[in-house]
Amino acid sequence: MSTTTAVPTVADVVAELERRYPPSWAEEWDRVGLVLGEPDAQVRRVLCVVDVVPETVAEALAAGVDMIVAHHPLLLRGVSSVAPTTYKGRIIHQLIKADIALYVAHTNADVAAPGVSDALAGRLGLTDLRPLQPARPGTPAAGEGRGVGRIGRLPRPMSLAELTRHATTVLPVTAVGVRAAGAPDRIVRTLAVCGGSGDSFLADASAAGVDAYLTADLRHHPAGEHLATGGPALLDATHWATERPWLDDLAALLRGTSGVEALVSDLDTSPWTVHAAPPSTGRPAVAEPVADDKEPDREG
Repeated sequence: MSTTTAVPTVADVVAELERRYPPSWAEEWDRVGLVLGEPDAQVRRVLCVVDVVPETVAEALAAGVDMIVAHHPLLLRGVSSVAPTTYKGRIIHQLIKADIALYVAHTNADVAAPGVSDALAGRLGLTDLRPLQPARPGTPAAGEGRGVGRIGRLPRPMSLAELTRHATTVLPVTAVGVRAAGAPDRIVRTLAVCGGSGDSFLADASAAGVDAYLTADLRHHPAGEHLATGGPALLDATHWATERPWLDDLAALLRGTSGVEALVSDLDTSPWTVHAAPPSTGRPAVAEPVADDKEPDREG
């Protein structure tokens, strides 16, 4: 009697992903699901990435993967050409020639429970989690703790300065680290987090009454107005660093449900590559800058 286990196909992997992250949970403007790949092609090895960029495609080619599962869509907006002389067209040609399928789970993974922000909250040790902005009643994602961002309680109270230093040690390392806005000695017990760009949820963080809010891509004027009107302290990390933790959960899901070899990309796809500490101004620093020789995040 044969004990050979059938090799999963692209369709099999897609089915497992869509059981955990149904496409119907995605925002209307989003573009999720299978982008490239024959449904009946076999999948033995998968690379999980935040961004489909030339560097992660090169990583996939070197690793000999059969499929990439990405968080950010490659084709979010319409294109009129996929000629190899264009940025996205070149990537598509490389993937097709190498028989590498591409699948995207974006805002449907953001609102899932567990999802992108649960993984971020886990890095910070938050407990008693609830959504920062629950999924709207009547929408496909409504209920069962789903929604954007998470609110939780820290394992112990920390000053904003200490929390900022702590965040730099538990989040994936980037050139720019983590910056914070607010009184350095402000005590933080409750923290809201949102993977990716989160300044559209500043009002939700204020309404929730949390002590601080950690997200990415915070802008000057919205952040300043938020603080001036009594909002919680802010911590701003890079977009990639706040979403990279989810890749570990994604890889574990694929290993457990599809039996594939799931790899996690630790290539920092942030556009910011250099950070220079300012000269001493006589004012106390909130947190030490990230050391250049610190080992990169290798979990997953």
